[in-house]
Amino acid sequence: MINRDFASFRAYIELLRPPLAPMDIAMPAASALLAVYAVEGTLPPLVPFFIAVLGAYCAITSSYVYNDCCDIDVDKVGMPSRPLPSARLSRRQAQHWSLFLFLIALSAALYLNPESFVILVLATILAGIYSAWAKRNTPFSWVLVGLSYGLVPLGVWLAMEPAGILKAGAGIHPASLILAAMICITDWGFTNCDAARDVDGDRKEGIPTTPATFGILATAKMVALFWLVGIALSIALGPASDLGWIYQLAAIVTGGWLLLQNWDFVRHPTAKRGEQFFYQSVTYRAWLFAALIIDVLLRATLLSALPQVGWL
Repeated sequence: MINRDFASFRAYIELLRPPLAPMDIAMPAASALLAVYAVEGTLPPLVPFFIAVLGAYCAITSSYVYNDCCDIDVDKVGMPSRPLPSARLSRRQAQHWSLFLFLIALSAALYLNPESFVILVLATILAGIYSAWAKRNTPFSWVLVGLSYGLVPLGVWLAMEPAGILKAGAGIHPASLILAAMICITDWGFTNCDAARDVDGDRKEGIPTTPATFGILATAKMVALFWLVGIALSIALGPASDLGWIYQLAAIVTGGWLLLQNWDFVRHPTAKRGEQFFYQSVTYRAWLFAALIIDVLLRATLLSALPQVGWL
């Protein structure tokens, strides 16, 4: 009985996609810190900060679980060891898990700011349309994924610093839009790498993803364009939000490294290389947002104590 309960618990955790957790936690944490720092020059209160990060993480993982509920047939071909195709959990159990995560995210957004709540609902609708319909009907379904994921940092930003539309605030900061666009566009690249590793299952099930429809080479070239634009936006985010050299250096170095990996993906357009590049993209995002967090913490702390130090 204990072993069975542990196996079920492990399956529920696997649905959250733990390898993506560094990215999925670092991104909302960085967004929350940056919002308060860019607007007020300080750090956010701890309780709202943790609620915003938890809510965003639950929103992201809720979409993962729901997507797995819609992709059982595909995963039976490409990833049969996942909890649903391996029958370690039922579809109904996964649906309840997805709903539970969404309700946590919903509660967090309602508590922090109604503007954040609206963004969450919009992002969830877009992600739901992708999983339930678009992925099986158009090779451009990734547009919805990017728009949905790009709304996450914007929702977190509004949770910490309201725009003044539904709750009194300082207005929409330009850096929040740059951040949202950066995540949206790079997620178009990220999602297509994910689709490249599932290409065999998608073709077998007749799912018209971009790699299945146009081939992995064409997809790799398109992904390179998305990452090029996204990395340029990541560099522009620094001066737009008064970040320092730590973040700026990380944006340039990690961005350059990722573009080299993308070039290698273009030279070796295989499902295996696409999967490798997918996880390299996760690493890139985790390091970039870790650098942003460190930069904000140092600048907000040290500049408040030593305002005359201008080189940080």
